[in-house]
Amino acid sequence: MNTKNYQSEPTTTLNNIELEHVFSDDTYQLTGVAVSKDGRVFTCYPLWPGPHKWGVVEIVGPDACNPYPDEQWNSWKHGDDGKNKWVCVQAVYVDDQNNLWVVDPACPNMEEVYDSSFKLVKFNLKTNSIEEVYRFDGILSNKSYINDVRVDTQRNFAYLTNSNEGGIVVIDLESGTIRELLSHHYSVRHDSSFKLIVDGKEFKKNGEPVHLQSDGIALTRDGEWLYYKPLTDNKLYRIKTEYLRDEELDEEKCEALAEDLGSFSVTDGMIFDKNGNLYLGDYQNYKMVKVTPDHRKEDLVEDERLIWPDSYAITDDGYLYISCSQINRQPDYNDGENKRTTPYAIYRMKWPDA
Repeated sequence: MNTKNYQSEPTTTLNNIELEHVFSDDTYQLTGVAVSKDGRVFTCYPLWPGPHKWGVVEIVGPDACNPYPDEQWNSWKHGDDGKNKWVCVQAVYVDDQNNLWVVDPACPNMEEVYDSSFKLVKFNLKTNSIEEVYRFDGILSNKSYINDVRVDTQRNFAYLTNSNEGGIVVIDLESGTIRELLSHHYSVRHDSSFKLIVDGKEFKKNGEPVHLQSDGIALTRDGEWLYYKPLTDNKLYRIKTEYLRDEELDEEKCEALAEDLGSFSVTDGMIFDKNGNLYLGDYQNYKMVKVTPDHRKEDLVEDERLIWPDSYAITDDGYLYISCSQINRQPDYNDGENKRTTPYAIYRMKWPDA
């Protein structure tokens, strides 16, 4: 891992943790972050209201980036064939074999999938070439929004969340079989009893409370458990991956095996470290938190720059990378007023027990 020198800025520290600035974008709203074994950093830009230029980029400086894998993949405009271009990229992820995975729900403004263009794309980072493209036509509806991904390279399975409709998408990477599970289960649905308060007011769009479904997803390092949760409440769930991989297990039995772990924080993304700790954001309170292996929650850092901590990446040298997407400040959720304050940013922090 090549450790670059990043700028450390004043922060409210808990446990002597400080945020270091990695990347800023003064114009375009980013969501994801992924870091390769050799320190390459990637981010992505969904096609949401506001200016938009590229779908996926590789960061080459604190405020500089290049389209990835090239300009052609980042050249989509309405009317184009979106099968082999980025339409509306939500997430990027590097697996433990150093492959980059890109999640393109192809659903501009989270409204409708464009021309069956939703896809999961695997890149070989040694060659920057595409190794596989997994497509969801005929499996997911045009109202789906595939949101985030985790990959088990030992068993050759990938798991994604569907945040518009609720569900866990399971891909057998070897056979190419794709199934959506738990789509009728409460664990992938917003808890109707939970009232989401952000920045002192209820989180609403067009005057109605926002209810987004299964979003955050995390795979334990041994691949045995998948953790997941809805975006707009504080509940956390898990299920053994053996049940998700078992094509003979019927839906009702699979649903009965999902575990409700209780209430933690209202987070977007989630990620496990090598010690079994689960890292979550707390976008209500501008925090990062940790859930220990015995499911105790601990605050890690609180900072006014953590404006909707969105996605995370963990590196072998003990850094947690954090992208901040400012979703809470979009016009959609503020009666048409754009409260986003650039830059959109990526930070990193080193945690005490790394």
